[in-house]
Amino acid sequence: MRHAKAEPGGETDALRELAQRGWDDALEAGRWLAGSGFIPDAALVSSVRRARSTWLAVAEGGSFEVDPTYSESLYTAGPETALDLVRETSEDADALVVVGHNPTMAYLAQLLDDGSGDDAAGREMATGFPTSALAVFAVPGAWVDLDLASARLVGFHVGRAAR
Repeated sequence: MRHAKAEPGGETDALRELAQRGWDDALEAGRWLAGSGFIPDAALVSSVRRARSTWLAVAEGGSFEVDPTYSESLYTAGPETALDLVRETSEDADALVVVGHNPTMAYLAQLLDDGSGDDAAGREMATGFPTSALAVFAVPGAWVDLDLASARLVGFHVGRAAR
């Protein structure tokens, strides 16, 4: 997932907070995940404020009770480093949410897609990865074995609250 819409400025980039639209959109994204039957038991979240706040709103919207792992590395990670961080997920976790930044999240989603999944979701994902966008993948096997083109895209959604 790409973090939700943030305020344009802040004391530093890492301290930028979500805009109200971002909070609302992230809440909606959490509701969509829960409504789709996706219940995470792990979360890997960039340590910057807008990503942390996105996770809090997603968790609230979906009524998820997961203690996230906050990662400073995810803030500046490229797709390969982000994939390495995902591979460190505990083997006890069946469903993981990753909240990060673009362009990394968009590239990682494209790189993970094995092309055998939901065609409509794939077309929608190919048109862009805006704030509050999330791609849902079925991952066969252990997280440590996750590789490029090894996950099936089963859904794509852009969290947008009614305005």
